Amino acid sequence: MIEDDPALREMLCQTLVQAGYQVEAAADGKKASAIYGVNPPDIAVTDIYMPTKDGLETLIDLRQNFPEVKIIAISGGVSKTHILEVAKILGAACTLIKPFEPAELIQAVEQLAH
Repeated sequence: MIEDDPALREMLCQTLVQAGYQVEAAADGKKASAIYGVNPPDIAVTDIYMPTKDGLETLIDLRQNFPEVKIIAISGGVSKTHILEVAKILGAACTLIKPFEPAELIQAVEQLAH
């Protein structure tokens, strides 16, 4: 889970843990790259607008280093629809527009896990 908003990151992580998933959390793409270099994920959920290393840079990095990882891109920024289309072009398997219900995240993860 890569999300710069601490409260949202914690809530989304708790949602996934309660659904039975193991979760590693990072506040930005740079921190996520360090974590994933040691323990590559099966599924990565990344926000798009973040400091240090944004979600599109992170998505490209994940695609290059872990081509098998499935990526869910999330965004609530001003140009969220456009930027999420770009994320799909770059390799995101799924996108979610903030705000979304926790059940929508679980459903997306479940679809990608199977």
